[in-house]
Amino acid sequence: MQKEQWTVIKLERQEMIAVLTLNNPPLNVLTDELLNQLNEAVEEIEKDQGIRAIVLRAAGEKAFAAGADIRQFPSLTKESGTALVEKGKEIFDKLAAGKPVVCAVQGLALGAGLELVLACDIRIAEENTKVGLPETGLGILPGYGGTQRLARLVGPGKAKELVLSGEFLSGKEAHEAGLVERLVPSGQAFENAVKLAQAIASKAPLAVANAKKAIDEGLELSLAAGQNLETQLFAELAETQDMQEGVKAFTEKRSADFKGN
Repeated sequence: MQKEQWTVIKLERQEMIAVLTLNNPPLNVLTDELLNQLNEAVEEIEKDQGIRAIVLRAAGEKAFAAGADIRQFPSLTKESGTALVEKGKEIFDKLAAGKPVVCAVQGLALGAGLELVLACDIRIAEENTKVGLPETGLGILPGYGGTQRLARLVGPGKAKELVLSGEFLSGKEAHEAGLVERLVPSGQAFENAVKLAQAIASKAPLAVANAKKAIDEGLELSLAAGQNLETQLFAELAETQDMQEGVKAFTEKRSADFKGN
C-alpha cells in the first residue's frame, strides 16, 4: 500500500487492518507535506474494501505530533488563514467519516496533533502522553476542529478550561477527563490499538459502519430523532447476509465469516 512518493507517511496492511504511521520524527510536525500525504493515504484506505479498521500511530518516542508548522503563521491573512484551516478540517473530517480509527498516542500530542487524535474514533494513550491545545498562547485558536470535537468529547466546561488556558494534561489526566478511552503503560499503545482494531475488524463491517454512523450522527440530533436514525440503520442490516451469518455462527458456536454484504 505504501507509495514511493510518501516520505513522511507510512501505510502498511496487517490482514484487515491498515496501519497508518506519521513518519516525521522527532516531533512529527503536521507540515503541509505530511497533510497532503495523509490525505492520499486515507483515500487509499477507503478504496480498499478489504480494510475494516485503521490504527493511527506515530514514529519515535518523543511525540505523536507536536502540532502544525508554525513557520507558516506570520504571513497568514484572513483568506490564507481560512484556506489553511479548511484544508486541515477536510482531511481530518475524511479520516473521521471513514472506517473505524483507533489511535495509539505516545509523548506529545499538541495543537493540530491533538486535533488529529480527536478526529479518531477511539484513543489509547500511554502514561507518558502529554496533550494540550496551546494555540491561544500564539494568538490563534484550534482551527482543525479542535474546539468542536473536544467540547463534544469532554463537555464545554472542560474544553474551555483547556483551550482558553492552553494548559497541558498528562496521560492520566486526559484519561480521567474522558479525552482518551484507555491508558496503558509506556510502549504499549500500539499493541493495544492493534488488538482493539482486530476485534473491530472481526465483526460484520456493515454493522460496524452503521453503528458508528448512529453514534456520530445521533449526537447532532434530539434523542427522539437519534432513535429514529438508529431504527433506520438497524432495519438496513436486517436483510443482510452478514446478519444471517452472524446468527447462524452464534447458534453453531463458531466464529462468523462476515463478507460485508
